[in-house]
Amino acid sequence: MKLFNNNKIIFLIILAILFIVPFMITNQYILHIIITILLYSILSMSLNFVSGNAGQISVGHAAFYGIGAYTTSILMINAHLSFITAMLLGGLLAGICGIFLGIPSLRVKGNYLCIITLGFGEIVKLILLNWDKVTGGPMGISSIPNPEFLNIFKDKNLGFYYLILFLFVIFFVILYKLTYSNYGLLMLAVRENEIAATSLGVNITSIKFFAFIISSFIAGIAGGFYATYVSFISPESFMFKESITILAMVIIGGKGNIVGSIIGAIVLAIIPEFLREFNDYRMLFYGLGLVLMIVFRPDGIYGLKYRKKFTYKS
Repeated sequence: MKLFNNNKIIFLIILAILFIVPFMITNQYILHIIITILLYSILSMSLNFVSGNAGQISVGHAAFYGIGAYTTSILMINAHLSFITAMLLGGLLAGICGIFLGIPSLRVKGNYLCIITLGFGEIVKLILLNWDKVTGGPMGISSIPNPEFLNIFKDKNLGFYYLILFLFVIFFVILYKLTYSNYGLLMLAVRENEIAATSLGVNITSIKFFAFIISSFIAGIAGGFYATYVSFISPESFMFKESITILAMVIIGGKGNIVGSIIGAIVLAIIPEFLREFNDYRMLFYGLGLVLMIVFRPDGIYGLKYRKKFTYKS
């Protein structure tokens, strides 16, 4: 079975370049930007899996991101668990929350589902803000320890880079295989016409639940990485605007295409660096960009129509 077909060589070349990037860069800030791009790529790929492929639009994805971050931090600090254990449990809790969010998707869709996901995000925000004894409230959690195995690196940023690169490759391969498998075709069928899919014997319930679980689990894992990388988290990092940023990456890059998600992450991770003087208007620029993309290029920069170039064959 060929995973990447004719594009396997391209993938391996890009991976090799990413592996040696730290040795070609002396500026730590540039390395930080690349780490941010890889982190956002994971988040946008995970949201694209449930929104772009399964058609379940979510504007509360940052909530799962935050659940993973807070769970990892609390377990590492209070329960003294290892980073890997805490991160996996954070992803698991986010995945369980994804199940509860998947339940309404069986009854509602479209704008109504958007409102429900928005409400879920606000509920998580209120919990993070008001459960002071556990989450630290508005002050957040500080002094989050680094993963213990990063001590082998003299430069911690180098260790974090290879950690996020490892997570990126793992989730890219998993989501790629799922997206371009028969399961991915079933997801597209549900996205395009649920009634027709049901008449053909597609189990819509399992499709939606699985999409939400996988998407939220990956976002939770990304949150665990983020918490240890910055060593400080607060509710401010996981509010509605962060969900919109992730959704913008999916729409601008191209819904239903995993490569498009990465392109969207690159674009929206780099643009703020050129708009630092207009940081207060960042959401305005995002909104304008979304409107222009929807009007003039609804499929995004690298949307669903390009999926035929990356087929999955046995």
